Amino acid sequence: MKDDWSKRTIVTTGRKFHADSVTLAQKTAQKLDVPYVERKNASIGELRTEYRADLVLVAKKGLLMLETEDGELFFHPNMAHLRLRNLRFTDQGDRMAEAMGLRAGMSVLDCTLGFAADAIVASFLTGAEGTVTGIESNPLIAEITGYGLAHFRAENYPIQEAMRRIRVISMDCMDFLRQAESDSYDIVYFDPMFRYPLMDSKNLNPLRSVADHRPISTEAIREAKRVARMRVVLKETAKSTEFDRLGFPRKTGGRYSKVQYGVIELAKCDTIVENGCGFR
Repeated sequence: MKDDWSKRTIVTTGRKFHADSVTLAQKTAQKLDVPYVERKNASIGELRTEYRADLVLVAKKGLLMLETEDGELFFHPNMAHLRLRNLRFTDQGDRMAEAMGLRAGMSVLDCTLGFAADAIVASFLTGAEGTVTGIESNPLIAEITGYGLAHFRAENYPIQEAMRRIRVISMDCMDFLRQAESDSYDIVYFDPMFRYPLMDSKNLNPLRSVADHRPISTEAIREAKRVARMRVVLKETAKSTEFDRLGFPRKTGGRYSKVQYGVIELAKCDTIVENGCGFR
């Protein structure tokens, strides 16, 4: 039996479409095993009613976007671009990068990829010799993000190359961690949907309708500690009790920031070089 998301999803094109959009929509529908519907002149609302679909995946302008009842979801590296501009041209730094201790050549496992803003920053900082693997449990989000990372034309070459290097896997992160080899990544990272959403993050409402709301389990952290060689990092709201529940002994972040990063340090590095571990 197909998952619930697939039973309420169709794929179509924008109203002004080209042959490439039709091809992308048809291939995506086949890959996800959901119906492809010709758009013709129908509105998204009319398609929802006719096909009893809550979610409409649209091939439009060379990318994929998801129409939900709460708004549109689409891939765009805007937030990552702003963060990388700060890293490159100011002394502001990046709290996530500091929590991870990111350096060139590292391997990062992002267990909650979403739209990949954190993964793009990590890929940029770990460079061509590093690796970033993103796990996304929702196949629709994985498809939108994976296609965007592979095809979106960024404003500059370094960011585009960072996007292209990210490997996207559509899978439950717990299943992935269980099968991963021990000590196979330098950093394992979690950015789950916050237990108590920030009031000023209403732009995330469309994502909340399709996101995985399950809390991170203690078993996932235990597996992450087995898989990671250097650190396990968790992003949560500053006042969250998840850090204590999951056993994160240290928190880091801006003094007045609403978001903090929990850090578990691991002492598994078998090769010491000038800057720390000898990366694989």
